Amino acid sequence: MGDLRVSVALCTCNGAAYIGEQLRSILAQTRRVAEIVVRDDASDDATLAELQASWEAHRWAVTAEPPPLRITRNPRRLGVARNFEAALRDCRGDLIALCDQDDVWDPQRLAILLPRFEADARLLLLHGDARLVDGQGQDLGSTLFQALNVTSMELEAISEGQGWQPLLGRNLVTGATVLLRRSLCDAAIPIPDHWLHDEWLGIVAALLGGLAVERRCLLAYRQHSGNQIGARRASLADLASRALGRREQWHAQKLHRARELHQRAAQLPGAGPAEALAEIEEKVLHQAVRASLPATRIARLLPVLREWRTGRYRRFGRGIQGVLRDLLQPE
Repeated sequence: MGDLRVSVALCTCNGAAYIGEQLRSILAQTRRVAEIVVRDDASDDATLAELQASWEAHRWAVTAEPPPLRITRNPRRLGVARNFEAALRDCRGDLIALCDQDDVWDPQRLAILLPRFEADARLLLLHGDARLVDGQGQDLGSTLFQALNVTSMELEAISEGQGWQPLLGRNLVTGATVLLRRSLCDAAIPIPDHWLHDEWLGIVAALLGGLAVERRCLLAYRQHSGNQIGARRASLADLASRALGRREQWHAQKLHRARELHQRAAQLPGAGPAEALAEIEEKVLHQAVRASLPATRIARLLPVLREWRTGRYRRFGRGIQGVLRDLLQPE
């Protein structure tokens, strides 16, 4: 297959505090990257100045042949998903590593991950676990998968080529850990509205039979007040807030997402496995039932119980947690 060239899709937005450390960890990879593609989402701090200063200071210090650095600044803010989509379009490598502005890669990260793509031409997207650290880079004593309560059954489904099953229930793919084959972009882009880039890329890869997981922690995933998207364990207060949050808007968005997925899945090369398409149709039905529940709590009881008996709350709606949410949300 030959040497696979890796592009780094580094998206930034007001990340001056951490961008230098992230860039240094990319340059320090024992498996050299082919290019670093920066897409800045209209930062109004010193992000780009810090990036350029770190580049000038370290590009020759860690490698004899630094990769090209290409920087594009959006004239207006696009948001996380659209900014990453633009960065993906800009990349030219065979593989693309999605990169947040505030994490730190293990020096061996790419050297460990690339052989999996070299050995398996069907592999489209590889995601994984990460160490959680605080704003100062201190270990928080937990991992990303632990914070997300990822189960062994979910990981086994991905390993067995059935990753679409757990992903129809919830997202398990965190963009900062993703290495993907650029050909996946042909099927996945444009990213539909109401979807984040990582969850969309993950489920498309799963439907195409090309999703895999790396259980080792190969980067430090920073948790701090400026995170646009972070990871932490849900507290009782979080669960209560979700249960009692606004019902109509939440379910309408979930239904819209399910319909977008159904439409796009049917257009994929080979249209994906028939079993997966049937499950997506079931997910649309589940979200339609939940979106049409009566306003009053007492009137929701029977339709919620009927939906529970179908098994769809378990497959698509967090099980009993989803039932309680639908029964308890305000009128």
